Amino acid sequence: MQGVYRSAKVCKHQSLAGASLKSPYREVRMASEPDSSWVTITTMEKRRIALIPGDGIGPEIMSSTVAILEAAGFTPQWEYLEAGQPAIDKGRPAMPKETLDAVREIGIALKGPTTTPIGKGHTSANVALRKALDLFANVRPTRSLPGLKGFFSDINIDLIIVRENTEDLYAGIEFQPHPDMAQAIKVITRPGSHRLCRYAFEMVKKQGRKRITAVHKANIMKLTDGMFLEEFYSIAEEYPEIEASDIIVDNCCMQLVTHPDKFDVLVTENLYGDIVSDLCAGLVGGLGFAAGANIGERCAVFEAVHGSAPDIAGKGIANPTALLFSALMMLRHIGEGEIADRIGGSVLKMFSEGEVLMRDMGGSATTLDYQAEVIRRVSA
Repeated sequence: MQGVYRSAKVCKHQSLAGASLKSPYREVRMASEPDSSWVTITTMEKRRIALIPGDGIGPEIMSSTVAILEAAGFTPQWEYLEAGQPAIDKGRPAMPKETLDAVREIGIALKGPTTTPIGKGHTSANVALRKALDLFANVRPTRSLPGLKGFFSDINIDLIIVRENTEDLYAGIEFQPHPDMAQAIKVITRPGSHRLCRYAFEMVKKQGRKRITAVHKANIMKLTDGMFLEEFYSIAEEYPEIEASDIIVDNCCMQLVTHPDKFDVLVTENLYGDIVSDLCAGLVGGLGFAAGANIGERCAVFEAVHGSAPDIAGKGIANPTALLFSALMMLRHIGEGEIADRIGGSVLKMFSEGEVLMRDMGGSATTLDYQAEVIRRVSA
């Protein structure tokens, strides 16, 4: 286990302002910079990371991910926390208060998939986590990977979806005024739209990207999506070097499956982002390769965005790539870029050579085969 000698910035109101976040491919940074209320303290301590294995295939892919990280030299103090079906089985919420409090206190978490009952029962653990910790920005990179065959394997896809994470229909305001009628309220706020768009424009600027597109349905939802679009263009005026445009969500989906290489960064509301980001994952191999980060002002949670796949749990065939790539985003976020580059390079080379591939890549490797091969490469 390694100690971490670092400069810790402490403030009454802790923030991730100025901290860096990278996908497995490019860098993303928070928009603002620390103010004069920050005090620098030099400490010698072991870094703590909250670890939420989840359920279904979650514990398996988390075990492989942790093994790879430690083999590459990243050995923090892992704080194992409970969420999803294990918590539900004990009569607790899917996202227990103790887990939320621990993530809030630690500030960084790596999370596996959790099961959400459909149509009834417990609130989604993911939604509860994002709302409780105000993780307002969901960052989902989509990039072509070597060795993956598909309809777009000959096209260089490199785009990022920045999705609002706490509002919209996912605010969970539903009621049933009549046995034959159920209603849901779509919540879009100006402050929520503003901070998301600000984050997205800053990300484009820091990465040296050129274009950003707002995805909406303001032609129909003129007040809610209209407000989101107003904030987008208001902020765009402060970034004249960035090409800003907008597209209606249904047209966006059509364009993504015909000309995916025309997009750079998409910024959008919660529901549209959920759908569009999964669509984009399908362009480059599926959800088994889709990394994700949930960013707030005080916490960041990195997670695989696929489901818990209970049908294959315990069979040893789950693909850990999505969670591993999410862990690489986490490593870069906390300043461990060298380790992230070494692991990421090893995985991409393994894919390119095509010798150890999971079933969703046309191979027959098991989860442990994948783990062992990546460890061999990062240890070489």
